Amino acid sequence: MSDLGALALRFALPVALLGIVAGAFAGVKRRDDWTQVAERAIWIVGLFVAIAMVSLAVAFANCDFELRYVANNSSRDMALPYRLAAVWGGQAGSLLLWLFIMMIYACACVAFQGRHNRTLMPWVTVVLLANATFFLVLLTFVTEPFEKLPPSHVLSDGTGLNPLLQHPVMLIHPIMLYLGLVGFVIPFAFAFAALVTGELGSQWFRVTRRWTLIPWLFLSVGIVLGGRWAYEVLGWGGYWAWDPVENASFMPWLPATAYLHSVMIQEKRGMLRTWNLLLIGLTYTVCLFGTFLTRSGIVQSVHAFAQTPVFQTVFLSYVLLTLFIFVAALVMRRGKLKSPNRIESMLSREASFLLNNWVFIAILLAIMCGTLFPVFTEALTDQRIAVGPSFFNLIIPPLALFLLFLTGIGPLIAWRRASRTMLRRQFTAPVAMGLVVGIGSWLWVRERLGSIDIGEVYGLLTWGLSAFVITTIFQEYWRAIRARVRKGDENPFQALGTLLRKHQQRYGGYVVHLGVVCAMIGFAGSILNQERLENVKPGSEIELAEYRLRYLTADALPAQHFGGAKVRLALYRNDAPVAVMTPEKRMYWLQDQPASIPSIYSTLTEDFYVILTALERDGSATLKLYYNPLVNWIWIGIVVFVVGTAIVMWPHPSTVSHPDAT
Repeated sequence: MSDLGALALRFALPVALLGIVAGAFAGVKRRDDWTQVAERAIWIVGLFVAIAMVSLAVAFANCDFELRYVANNSSRDMALPYRLAAVWGGQAGSLLLWLFIMMIYACACVAFQGRHNRTLMPWVTVVLLANATFFLVLLTFVTEPFEKLPPSHVLSDGTGLNPLLQHPVMLIHPIMLYLGLVGFVIPFAFAFAALVTGELGSQWFRVTRRWTLIPWLFLSVGIVLGGRWAYEVLGWGGYWAWDPVENASFMPWLPATAYLHSVMIQEKRGMLRTWNLLLIGLTYTVCLFGTFLTRSGIVQSVHAFAQTPVFQTVFLSYVLLTLFIFVAALVMRRGKLKSPNRIESMLSREASFLLNNWVFIAILLAIMCGTLFPVFTEALTDQRIAVGPSFFNLIIPPLALFLLFLTGIGPLIAWRRASRTMLRRQFTAPVAMGLVVGIGSWLWVRERLGSIDIGEVYGLLTWGLSAFVITTIFQEYWRAIRARVRKGDENPFQALGTLLRKHQQRYGGYVVHLGVVCAMIGFAGSILNQERLENVKPGSEIELAEYRLRYLTADALPAQHFGGAKVRLALYRNDAPVAVMTPEKRMYWLQDQPASIPSIYSTLTEDFYVILTALERDGSATLKLYYNPLVNWIWIGIVVFVVGTAIVMWPHPSTVSHPDAT
């Protein structure tokens, strides 16, 4: 089966190259028959890549340790789901997964867009097959997933997957990230096709809006799932550490989100044509660059792969070449991209959206500089210097607060120019609510903490601005529903349904904003976090916040592939028993790797988080406790976020018969 997978990748490469030639010929000569040849090449390459993917999955399922990649990333003691997840646990498998998902997107694009946009499709196929060719070259000549070990090196068992990755969230987190990162190739391909053909009207971005929303949603969910995994598995009480690999997944989300906002200006006013194309090109290029960072080992991270100089050179060259070709095409068409319209006033929705875009790009640049700072210092001084989370925590929160503020004012300001009367009528209730919540939060936090530093100020501003944005959203819904009810044809629930059905982009977008606000409330809850580290003997107690923890017993953990200890702790809140907590300390024998498995007691308003750091010979346990208020609002926020995005993407009856308008 592994031989079949290797052959499939080798056969796919010449088919992809022939498809590129056919697509380019079709684009130059405007030959639809050759466009169909290129589209068939996508289907054939997709089939070959699927065969390779299934072959590698079968090799992992059957513990085929003749393959170097399988031996290095799995072992017999791993459960089948984790053996299958190990398919993308290393460099070669992760690249094959990238290619596999890209071909799924490519085939879906041909299936749903093949009958439309015939002048764009030749160049779309060229872009998709060019990307496929690059990854096929990597998988065939640089990092082969089906490379066999010499017979004398084949062992009865493999090295195994990192134990920290053997968690249910990691079964879907990488797939979600890849569905997001890879999916941006479709809007990138359409944008490039529009530049090559000169068809720079509204068609290309109408086609790509839904193709951008889908990967953007997957990427958003994948980022949050990664935070949830870190929170539950890594045992440090947090969910985000500004790790380079975390940053690599977050960076493309920023220009993609900026594009989804600014494209509305192009739709309404015909403005920002060059900027929107640049954002699409930047988004996919940053996706490739982030993949380069994590797969090349150029940055140090617990998630990154080992350094391979050939891989670094080939991949970075491709990223730079992709960026150069796209920018060159953009520069060549700059004359046709000029818009006759201009921003008429800074007190307009266009201006607020443009400020929104600038802040997103400022955050992107700050994160990129902080992530690459060790690389720059090593190149200049031969010494790798990392900036650490303090750098990001200094720069990002003020920018995020400004974004939150813009989220609230955007819906309140009219297009073109806002009058003073309208501004007073729109802003009175939201500003009043924001001030009430902000001042009330300040009084409450000062009473609890005694003093307030800059970190707490950011949190208080977040809560006040969140109240401002939530009031804005409900005010928009209330006025729209009331207007429809006054017409006499609908009750409030029918009016709400009509808004979500007929104006789904606007009112679904408000639900997305509500999800973001919920997450921001959760982030700001960290200003009230408390922690404590203490050694306790059996029967002793520790107190933290409103909780009291009693140490009951300790038990050994004799397992096949790990050992360690587990302690049982009785948790009380205000003297009422609420839970029995069982944190663990493990040592995985095969990998010689320790791991702390935390125990978490969750409510809607807070988490009580316990880590067993050590179990002493006298039976005492060293425990680290975290009290994390409002952290669950982050996970609630992503649920609301997904619901809002689903509303935005839900097919409207008027567009069902016109797929090219989506």
